[in-house]
Amino acid sequence: MQPAPAPLSKPETSSVQKSPFWSRPSVRASTMVVAFAALMIITNSAASALGSPAAALLIGPVLGVLVLWLYSVAVRRIEQRPVIELARPTAAKRLLLGTLGGLTLACVSIGLIAAFGGYQIIGWGTLAGALTIVGMMFAVAVAEEVLFRGVIFRLVQQRWGTWMALAASALLFGLVHLVNPGATLWGALTLAVEAGLMLGAAYVATGSLWLPIGLHLGWNITTVAIFGTIGSGGDAREALVEAVTPGPVWLTGGSFGPEASLISVAVCSIATVLLLISAHRNGRITRPQKPTSTSRTAAA
Repeated sequence: MQPAPAPLSKPETSSVQKSPFWSRPSVRASTMVVAFAALMIITNSAASALGSPAAALLIGPVLGVLVLWLYSVAVRRIEQRPVIELARPTAAKRLLLGTLGGLTLACVSIGLIAAFGGYQIIGWGTLAGALTIVGMMFAVAVAEEVLFRGVIFRLVQQRWGTWMALAASALLFGLVHLVNPGATLWGALTLAVEAGLMLGAAYVATGSLWLPIGLHLGWNITTVAIFGTIGSGGDAREALVEAVTPGPVWLTGGSFGPEASLISVAVCSIATVLLLISAHRNGRITRPQKPTSTSRTAAA
């Protein structure tokens, strides 16, 4: 009898298989950015269209909660991890602390601008107008923080470290406001330094979205709804008081509002430095990561 033929050997394959398309980090990151950029545009447009205090106070917070829920679902499904940046045990405390912090920073900024003659109250506005802005800002603050800190900052930090994430997210945050009718390049750049860096630093210091959401909300409500100034070059709205902002652009911010004032930049920069000192002391500043052979293969 003839011996049985030897089995045919299978061709050798590489020990590192190419990952499926959806599991590639670049694909997951791009999906998150595009999806939540679109969601921010939709949310802000819907919030801006709210014309009555009852509708704004009801729909604004609902839109904000919806954005947070969609973010949580996306992180669990796409990134397959727990959403620690929206941890509930510290949510109320950090949201309240942030809101009070934003209110304080806004009051100090407007107070100093007024002391130099750049802000004057000329009459009373309407409570209804102020409440409409308050409701609208719930949605705006959440949608913008989820995109710029929850998605863009966090994803850039994972790959290129904290400093690159701060610069990139702050610059994009400022530039996106150029679409507003009263926007200027000066205003966009000062907003990037004043608010973009501060809100990013708040996220770094806590690892949570609640503090930057609160800061954003408190600042917007105080400057726009209470003091009646323009917010980030947006449309003028009825507020609690009617005010004018005479003086040079460096002082008042001009058509962009007090966020383009050098006084606001200085005040908020102090907060930024303090938050970054806290982040450094707690070991939250990260460096760029060197890609491994596995990650390079997955990105291919």
